[in-house]
Amino acid sequence: MSSAYNASLAAPTYSETYRNISDAYIHLSLLERLWAAWYAYMQNDVIATGLMTFVIHEVFYFGRCIPWLIIDYIPYFHKYKIQQGKVNSLKEQWQCTSTVLLSHFTVELPQIWLFHPICAYFGLSHDVPFPSFLTMFYQISLFFCLEDSWHYWNHRLLHFGPFYKYIHKQHHLYSAPFGLAAEYASPIEVMILGLGTIGSPILWCALTKNLHIFTVYIWIVLRLFQAVDAHSGYEFPWSLHHFLPFWAGADHHDDHHRYFIGNYSSSFRWWDFLLDTEAGPRAKAERIARQNGKTEKSAAVSKKVD
Repeated sequence: MSSAYNASLAAPTYSETYRNISDAYIHLSLLERLWAAWYAYMQNDVIATGLMTFVIHEVFYFGRCIPWLIIDYIPYFHKYKIQQGKVNSLKEQWQCTSTVLLSHFTVELPQIWLFHPICAYFGLSHDVPFPSFLTMFYQISLFFCLEDSWHYWNHRLLHFGPFYKYIHKQHHLYSAPFGLAAEYASPIEVMILGLGTIGSPILWCALTKNLHIFTVYIWIVLRLFQAVDAHSGYEFPWSLHHFLPFWAGADHHDDHHRYFIGNYSSSFRWWDFLLDTEAGPRAKAERIARQNGKTEKSAAVSKKVD
Protein backbone atom coordinates (compact mmCIF):
# COMPACT_ATOMS: atom_id res chain seq x y z
CA MET A 1 0.00 0.00 0.00
CA SER A 2 1.47 3.35 -0.99
CA SER A 3 2.47 6.04 1.49
CA ALA A 4 -0.43 8.14 0.28
CA TYR A 5 -2.79 5.46 1.63
CA ASN A 6 -5.06 6.03 -1.35
CA ALA A 7 -6.53 9.50 -0.83
CA SER A 8 -9.75 8.35 -2.48
CA LEU A 9 -10.47 6.30 0.66
CA ALA A 10 -10.35 9.34 2.94
CA ALA A 11 -13.68 10.41 4.45
CA PRO A 12 -14.95 13.31 6.59
CA THR A 13 -14.53 11.28 9.77
CA TYR A 14 -11.85 8.88 10.97
CA SER A 15 -14.37 6.07 11.56
CA GLU A 16 -15.62 6.32 7.97
CA THR A 17 -12.06 6.34 6.68
CA TYR A 18 -11.32 3.25 8.75
CA ARG A 19 -14.32 1.44 7.24
CA ASN A 20 -13.16 2.34 3.72
CA ILE A 21 -9.63 1.09 4.46
CA SER A 22 -10.98 -2.11 6.02
CA ASP A 23 -13.16 -2.82 2.99
CA ALA A 24 -10.34 -2.17 0.54
CA TYR A 25 -7.56 -3.98 2.41
CA ILE A 26 -9.13 -6.94 4.18
CA HIS A 27 -5.75 -8.70 4.43
CA LEU A 28 -4.41 -6.12 6.90
CA SER A 29 -4.45 -6.66 10.66
CA LEU A 30 -6.61 -4.48 12.91
CA LEU A 31 -3.62 -2.37 13.98
CA GLU A 32 -2.46 -1.96 10.39
CA ARG A 33 -5.94 -0.80 9.32
CA LEU A 34 -6.08 1.70 12.18
CA TRP A 35 -2.63 2.96 11.19
CA ALA A 36 -3.49 3.27 7.48
CA ALA A 37 -6.79 4.98 8.25
CA TRP A 38 -5.01 7.57 10.38
CA TYR A 39 -2.69 8.64 7.57
CA ALA A 40 -5.48 8.53 4.98
CA TYR A 41 -7.76 10.61 7.19
CA MET A 42 -5.11 13.22 8.08
CA GLN A 43 -3.92 13.66 4.48
CA ASN A 44 -0.75 15.28 5.83
CA ASP A 45 2.06 12.91 6.77
CA VAL A 46 3.99 15.50 8.79
CA ILE A 47 1.04 16.35 11.01
CA ALA A 48 -0.08 12.71 11.25
CA THR A 49 3.35 11.50 12.39
CA GLY A 50 3.97 14.52 14.63
CA LEU A 51 0.70 14.14 16.53
CA MET A 52 1.04 10.37 16.85
CA THR A 53 4.64 10.60 18.07
CA PHE A 54 3.86 13.22 20.70
CA VAL A 55 0.76 11.42 21.98
CA ILE A 56 2.62 8.09 22.18
CA HIS A 57 5.42 9.73 24.14
CA GLU A 58 3.10 11.44 26.62
CA VAL A 59 0.73 8.51 27.12
CA PHE A 60 3.41 5.89 27.66
CA TYR A 61 5.76 8.08 29.70
CA PHE A 62 3.20 9.27 32.22
CA GLY A 63 1.24 6.03 31.97
CA ARG A 64 4.33 4.11 33.06
CA CYS A 65 4.92 6.57 35.92
CA ILE A 66 1.44 6.11 37.42
CA PRO A 67 2.01 2.59 38.85
CA TRP A 68 5.11 3.81 40.69
CA LEU A 69 3.15 6.73 42.14
CA ILE A 70 0.52 4.30 43.42
CA ILE A 71 3.08 1.85 44.83
CA ASP A 72 4.55 4.64 46.99
CA TYR A 73 1.27 4.64 48.95
CA ILE A 74 0.86 0.88 49.32
CA PRO A 75 2.66 -0.27 52.51
CA TYR A 76 3.21 -3.80 51.20
CA PHE A 77 5.70 -2.55 48.61
CA HIS A 78 7.72 -0.36 50.97
CA LYS A 79 10.02 -3.26 51.87
CA TYR A 80 11.19 -3.24 48.25
CA LYS A 81 12.20 0.43 48.36
CA ILE A 82 15.93 0.65 47.65
CA GLN A 83 16.55 3.71 49.79
CA GLN A 84 14.36 2.88 52.75
CA GLY A 85 12.32 5.72 54.20
CA LYS A 86 12.97 8.06 51.28
CA VAL A 87 9.58 8.62 49.66
CA ASN A 88 9.34 11.86 47.73
CA SER A 89 6.53 14.19 48.74
CA LEU A 90 3.61 15.10 46.50
CA LYS A 91 5.03 18.62 46.31
CA GLU A 92 8.35 17.30 44.99
CA GLN A 93 6.60 15.04 42.50
CA TRP A 94 4.39 17.86 41.23
CA GLN A 95 7.39 20.19 40.91
CA CYS A 96 9.15 17.49 38.89
CA THR A 97 6.06 16.82 36.75
CA SER A 98 5.50 20.49 35.92
CA THR A 99 9.14 20.88 34.84
CA VAL A 100 9.00 17.73 32.72
CA LEU A 101 5.77 18.87 31.05
CA LEU A 102 7.28 22.27 30.29
CA SER A 103 10.27 20.51 28.71
CA HIS A 104 8.01 18.23 26.67
CA PHE A 105 6.08 21.14 25.15
CA THR A 106 8.94 23.61 24.68
CA VAL A 107 11.94 21.38 23.94
CA GLU A 108 10.71 18.00 22.74
CA LEU A 109 7.57 18.96 20.80
CA PRO A 110 9.42 21.09 18.19
CA GLN A 111 11.89 18.23 17.67
CA ILE A 112 9.05 15.70 17.39
CA TRP A 113 7.44 17.86 14.71
CA LEU A 114 10.59 17.46 12.64
CA PHE A 115 10.51 13.70 13.07
CA HIS A 116 8.61 12.86 9.88
CA PRO A 117 10.72 15.03 7.55
CA ILE A 118 13.85 13.43 9.05
CA CYS A 119 12.33 9.99 8.66
CA ALA A 120 11.38 10.70 5.06
CA TYR A 121 14.86 12.03 4.27
CA PHE A 122 16.57 8.90 5.56
CA GLY A 123 14.01 6.58 4.01
CA LEU A 124 12.01 5.33 7.00
CA SER A 125 8.84 3.63 5.84
CA HIS A 126 5.39 4.30 7.23
CA ASP A 127 3.48 2.09 4.81
CA VAL A 128 1.59 -1.08 5.70
CA PRO A 129 1.91 -3.97 6.30
CA PHE A 130 4.27 -3.69 9.26
CA PRO A 131 7.60 -5.54 9.33
CA SER A 132 7.76 -9.02 10.84
CA PHE A 133 8.24 -9.60 14.56
CA LEU A 134 11.71 -11.06 13.95
CA THR A 135 12.79 -7.97 12.01
CA MET A 136 11.57 -5.63 14.73
CA PHE A 137 13.17 -7.79 17.44
CA TYR A 138 16.70 -7.73 16.04
CA GLN A 139 16.50 -4.03 15.11
CA ILE A 140 15.24 -2.99 18.55
CA SER A 141 17.89 -5.17 20.24
CA LEU A 142 20.53 -3.34 18.20
CA PHE A 143 19.05 0.04 19.15
CA PHE A 144 19.27 -0.88 22.84
CA CYS A 145 22.98 -1.65 22.43
CA LEU A 146 23.74 1.48 20.41
CA GLU A 147 21.81 3.76 22.76
CA ASP A 148 23.45 2.22 25.82
CA SER A 149 26.91 2.92 24.40
CA TRP A 150 25.98 6.49 23.48
CA HIS A 151 24.43 7.02 26.92
CA TYR A 152 27.42 5.64 28.81
CA TRP A 153 30.05 7.87 27.21
CA ASN A 154 27.95 11.05 27.10
CA HIS A 155 26.58 10.52 30.60
CA ARG A 156 30.11 10.03 31.87
CA LEU A 157 31.17 13.22 30.09
CA LEU A 158 28.27 15.09 31.73
CA HIS A 159 29.83 14.30 35.11
CA PHE A 160 32.96 16.22 34.19
CA GLY A 161 33.48 19.68 35.73
CA PRO A 162 31.47 22.40 33.98
CA PHE A 163 29.31 19.88 32.12
CA TYR A 164 28.01 18.63 35.45
CA LYS A 165 27.68 22.07 37.02
CA TYR A 166 25.83 23.73 34.16
CA ILE A 167 24.00 20.82 32.51
CA HIS A 168 23.69 17.54 34.41
CA LYS A 169 23.32 18.81 37.97
CA GLN A 170 19.60 19.41 37.52
CA HIS A 171 18.98 15.70 36.98
CA HIS A 172 20.68 14.92 40.31
CA LEU A 173 18.33 17.08 42.34
CA TYR A 174 16.73 13.87 43.64
CA SER A 175 19.26 11.57 45.30
CA ALA A 176 16.43 9.05 45.76
CA PRO A 177 14.95 8.93 42.23
CA PHE A 178 11.34 8.18 41.31
CA GLY A 179 9.70 7.36 37.99
CA LEU A 180 8.67 10.89 37.03
CA ALA A 181 12.28 12.06 37.39
CA ALA A 182 13.44 9.98 34.41
CA GLU A 183 13.17 12.99 32.08
CA TYR A 184 13.81 15.66 34.69
CA ALA A 185 16.85 17.27 33.08
CA SER A 186 18.10 20.42 31.43
CA PRO A 187 17.09 21.01 27.80
CA ILE A 188 20.70 20.50 26.70
CA GLU A 189 20.89 17.12 28.43
CA VAL A 190 17.54 16.10 26.94
CA MET A 191 18.90 16.79 23.47
CA ILE A 192 22.30 15.14 24.07
CA LEU A 193 21.06 11.91 25.60
CA GLY A 194 17.87 11.88 23.53
CA LEU A 195 20.02 11.81 20.41
CA GLY A 196 21.08 8.30 21.38
CA THR A 197 17.44 7.18 21.44
CA ILE A 198 16.37 8.63 18.12
CA GLY A 199 19.79 8.75 16.45
CA SER A 200 20.34 5.00 16.67
CA PRO A 201 17.38 4.05 14.43
CA ILE A 202 18.06 6.94 12.06
CA LEU A 203 21.69 5.82 11.67
CA TRP A 204 20.53 2.26 11.03
CA CYS A 205 18.06 3.44 8.41
CA ALA A 206 20.63 5.67 6.72
CA LEU A 207 22.95 2.68 6.36
CA THR A 208 20.42 -0.03 5.47
CA LYS A 209 17.28 1.73 4.16
CA ASN A 210 15.36 -0.92 6.07
CA LEU A 211 13.31 0.49 8.94
CA HIS A 212 9.66 1.19 9.65
CA ILE A 213 8.39 4.03 11.86
CA PHE A 214 6.22 1.50 13.72
CA THR A 215 9.43 -0.28 14.81
CA VAL A 216 10.78 3.06 16.02
CA TYR A 217 7.64 3.61 18.07
CA ILE A 218 7.96 0.21 19.75
CA TRP A 219 11.61 1.03 20.48
CA ILE A 220 10.74 4.44 21.96
CA VAL A 221 8.04 2.93 24.19
CA LEU A 222 10.43 0.25 25.49
CA ARG A 223 13.13 2.86 26.07
CA LEU A 224 10.65 5.02 28.00
CA PHE A 225 9.69 2.03 30.14
CA GLN A 226 13.36 1.28 30.79
CA ALA A 227 14.11 4.88 31.81
CA VAL A 228 11.10 5.20 34.11
CA ASP A 229 11.69 1.80 35.72
CA ALA A 230 15.38 2.59 36.27
CA HIS A 231 14.32 5.69 38.24
CA SER A 232 11.53 3.93 40.14
CA GLY A 233 13.55 3.42 43.32
CA TYR A 234 12.26 -0.14 43.78
CA GLU A 235 14.05 -3.49 43.62
CA PHE A 236 11.91 -6.63 43.44
CA PRO A 237 12.76 -10.35 43.47
CA TRP A 238 11.17 -10.44 40.01
CA SER A 239 13.16 -7.48 38.63
CA LEU A 240 14.50 -8.22 35.16
CA HIS A 241 18.18 -8.15 36.07
CA HIS A 242 17.69 -11.26 38.22
CA PHE A 243 16.92 -13.14 35.01
CA LEU A 244 19.21 -11.15 32.69
CA PRO A 245 22.34 -10.37 34.79
CA PHE A 246 23.62 -7.86 32.24
CA TRP A 247 20.42 -5.75 32.48
CA ALA A 248 20.93 -2.60 34.56
CA GLY A 249 17.64 -2.01 36.33
CA ALA A 250 16.64 0.24 39.21
CA ASP A 251 19.28 -0.90 41.70
CA HIS A 252 22.03 -0.03 39.20
CA HIS A 253 20.76 3.49 38.49
CA ASP A 254 19.64 4.16 42.05
CA ASP A 255 23.26 3.82 43.17
CA HIS A 256 24.23 6.37 40.55
CA HIS A 257 21.87 8.92 42.08
CA ARG A 258 22.84 8.02 45.64
CA TYR A 259 26.61 8.26 45.11
CA PHE A 260 26.62 10.71 42.15
CA ILE A 261 29.38 8.90 40.24
CA GLY A 262 29.60 5.54 38.51
CA ASN A 263 26.92 3.38 36.86
CA TYR A 264 26.72 5.62 33.80
CA SER A 265 24.99 3.15 31.47
CA SER A 266 21.28 3.20 30.76
CA SER A 267 20.16 -0.36 29.92
CA PHE A 268 23.11 -2.70 30.48
CA ARG A 269 25.90 -3.24 33.01
CA TRP A 270 28.76 -4.23 30.73
CA TRP A 271 30.33 -0.79 30.07
CA ASP A 272 30.53 -0.02 33.79
CA PHE A 273 31.91 -3.50 34.49
CA LEU A 274 34.53 -3.41 31.73
CA LEU A 275 35.70 0.13 32.50
CA ASP A 276 35.51 -0.23 36.29
CA THR A 277 32.98 2.55 36.84
CA GLU A 278 30.52 0.61 38.96
CA ALA A 279 29.05 2.62 41.84
CA GLY A 280 28.38 1.85 45.49
CA PRO A 281 30.19 0.50 48.57
CA ARG A 282 30.38 -3.05 47.23
CA ALA A 283 32.00 -1.94 43.97
CA LYS A 284 34.39 0.29 45.93
CA ALA A 285 35.36 -2.59 48.23
CA GLU A 286 35.99 -4.85 45.25
CA ARG A 287 38.21 -2.20 43.63
CA ILE A 288 40.21 -1.82 46.85
CA ALA A 289 40.56 -5.60 47.11
CA ARG A 290 41.78 -5.82 43.53
CA GLN A 291 44.22 -2.98 44.10
CA ASN A 292 45.52 -4.59 47.30
CA GLY A 293 45.90 -7.85 45.44
CA LYS A 294 47.93 -6.14 42.73
CA THR A 295 50.06 -4.40 45.35
CA GLU A 296 50.75 -7.66 47.21
CA LYS A 297 51.57 -9.42 43.96
CA SER A 298 53.94 -6.63 42.94
CA ALA A 299 55.61 -6.72 46.37
CA ALA A 300 56.01 -10.51 46.14
CA VAL A 301 57.59 -10.21 42.70
CA SER A 302 59.98 -7.49 43.93
CA LYS A 303 60.96 -9.59 46.95
CA LYS A 304 61.61 -12.60 44.74
CA VAL A 305 63.80 -10.55 42.43
CA ASP A 306 65.77 -9.20 45.40
